Amino acid sequence: MTPHEIGALLAYIGRLDPRLSRTDTGEARDQIAQWHELLGDVPPATAHGWDARVTAREHILDSPYPIMPVDIARKWRAYRRDRLQRHTDPLPSASPDDQAAWAAELRGTRLAVATGVAAPTRHRELTGSEFEPERQGRLREIGSCIPPHIREALSPYRPARAAREAAIALGQPDVLGVRCEHCHAEVNEPCRSRRLGLDGQPRANAPRSTPHPSRVDLAATQQVQQPVMV
Repeated sequence: MTPHEIGALLAYIGRLDPRLSRTDTGEARDQIAQWHELLGDVPPATAHGWDARVTAREHILDSPYPIMPVDIARKWRAYRRDRLQRHTDPLPSASPDDQAAWAAELRGTRLAVATGVAAPTRHRELTGSEFEPERQGRLREIGSCIPPHIREALSPYRPARAAREAAIALGQPDVLGVRCEHCHAEVNEPCRSRRLGLDGQPRANAPRSTPHPSRVDLAATQQVQQPVMV
């Protein structure tokens, strides 16, 4: 903030808390110089959530003590830290071979985020957008995101999944596609062997290699009840 902006901020604060008002010209000049020493690098407001007047107003509402410039400076430093903690450096457009340009772009991006000029860049998330046409064709061709030879190689390490896929391929019911009413295993989860102790509480919860018979019957019933697609 410039001395003129600090003077405007002090005038606003003085209207809310008369204890900080200075009617003497010399005292007002010394007060502005004192505040400028601590708030010279603090902007009056940014486009992303910072406003020195709001900070001052909240302090006046929450604290019985007169606001000092250090109170605003500390809030500003906390604001900067919070924004940088929520920021993930995007890939610079500069060539990685040019280390000076690469580092300068990273510093510029972080400074823009810290000072409220730019919004923090978050981690990119997976979206539900459609595949490219070429990928859609390949997916229709192989029938799965995992190629058949990879799926076959993984079979010894995923016996339950391999048995499920083999049963579905033979037209048998998808047992893991329904919830088990016996052990309460959710859909896509294997059945579990539950042993009860003398106090009636479960003492074991190991996954079973085969589903419970009641779950097999339920899957077969639902398969029969499904309408036939013509």
